[in-house]
Order: sequence, then structure tokens, then C-alpha cells
Amino acid sequence: MINIVQAALASFVGFIYSITYKKQNPLAVFFNNDKQDSLKFLKSFVLIALTTSLAGPLGYQSLKHVDYLAYLLAKSCKLIPVMVVHLLFYGTRFPMYKYFVAVTVTLGVVMFTLNHGKPSKGSNNDGNTALGLAYLAASMFLDGLTNSTQDQMFKSSAGVRTKVTGANLMCILNFFVLVLSLAYVFTFRFDEVQYFVNFCIEYPAVLRNIFEFGGLGALGQVFVFIILEQFDSLILISATVTRKMLSMILSVVFFNHSLTTGQWVGVGLVFAGIGYESWVKSRQNAAVKPKQA
Repeated sequence: MINIVQAALASFVGFIYSITYKKQNPLAVFFNNDKQDSLKFLKSFVLIALTTSLAGPLGYQSLKHVDYLAYLLAKSCKLIPVMVVHLLFYGTRFPMYKYFVAVTVTLGVVMFTLNHGKPSKGSNNDGNTALGLAYLAASMFLDGLTNSTQDQMFKSSAGVRTKVTGANLMCILNFFVLVLSLAYVFTFRFDEVQYFVNFCIEYPAVLRNIFEFGGLGALGQVFVFIILEQFDSLILISATVTRKMLSMILSVVFFNHSLTTGQWVGVGLVFAGIGYESWVKSRQNAAVKPKQA
């Protein structure tokens, strides 16, 4: 139910963002374009709404069968499935340095996660590792399909009358996620609705926390979709990983937390990969400027 509230708030914030900043009705992407283009966008919106709605539950379902560490590793290595889906489904080929950066950052995340200083406690999974890994693989594939399809939507809208923007993507996608989630909950999990209502009646103060969580999440999504529109999903994932690493370093500085040697190596690999990509792009930009002059 919390995800439903967040989707509703995110759709509303996306609508306001589109109307005020982009000066565009988010639904114009359906009404102002040719029928063929509008139908293509509608199919893409429905697809990524489905993949977004299913990826999370499949990942959580895997926790019944694998350790949380395996879940963390899988969800932290999104760069690889995004690039694979881009290649297999959309024929997108990246420069070689992109593959190097993806592998380096992924190795850094793996090392950071595996070299946790404290031993993990006994897990509550049932030991059916194969099934758990299948759930994780499906979740990673859906994440990759979501991000690559979003990238493709921005590319394919270049020649149409009303383009897909980060604002209308945020508004429409979250609205479709809201509709799908409501349909699922009221059809298959109506007991959760009753429990949620009863819980809120008994503890009304929790409503403030839920709306604060949903509202802040919606505001965060604005920046996510700006990055998607201005750059691509690979940059977004790299930024997310970098943020997590910076958070860990700040926790060391301000709260006296400690990292193992392996974790520091992992952090170094992540920043080395990000730094290498920035260096390559700066050289490319420097090479373009003399030609333009």
C-alpha cells in the first residue's frame, strides 16, 4: 500500500512538473502525435509499467530462497543487465570504454558487498537456491528491460511532434503503476487493504510518515527522470552507485564506521571506473571543440 501511495504522489508531482516547467500536458504525447507514434508510446508505457511493477516483488520473493547478500549483489549490478538488454532487444552497441566502466564498477560493488566486516547471521531462506536465483535473474532482466526501454523511448521520440520528456514519463509511468498495483491489490490481496485501513485508524500518526516518505520519493524521482532525459540509464545507475559509495565514506568520516580493506578496494574500483569514464568524455569533448572552431 505504501508503494501505491508513492506512485500516486509521484504521478501528481510529475504532472505538476510537466505543466509548470515543461509547459506541456503530459498526455499530449498521446493526443498530439500521429496514431502510429501514439500507439507505440502507449505500448512502451504499459511495458515499463509492468516491468517496474514486477521487478521489485520478484526480487523480494527471492529472499525466501537466497541470502540477503545475494539480493544486494544482484540489485547493485544493474549496469550489466541494462547493457545486455540494450544489445539483445534494441541492437544498441556502446563504445568499448562503456563496457570497461560497467565491469569495473560492478566488480567494485561486488567486492564492497562481499567484504563486509561483520559475519552475516543465519538466514531465514529455505535453501532452494536455484529458485531464488531464478527470481533474481528475472528481476534483473526486468530492471534491464525497464531502463533500456526508457532510453529507447527518448531516442525514438526525436522526430515526433510531441516528444517524450522526463516529466511526462514520470507522470504517465507512475499513473500506470498505480492502476496496475490497485488492480492487483484489490483482486488478489484485499486483506492487505483492510489491514492497512485498520492500522491507520489505530495509529493515525503513521499517515504523516507515509505521505512524507511518498512525497520525498516523488521529489527524488524528478531528478531521476531529469538524468534519464538529459543523459541515459547507464549514467543514472552510475550516479546511484556513486551516491551509495559516497554515503559509506561519509559514514566513516562522521560516524566513525569502519571499512575493511576489501571494501576500500571496492570503493576505489567504483570511483576509478567513474573517473575513467569522465576522463574519456572530457578528451572527446576537447577533440570536438577544435573541429567546431
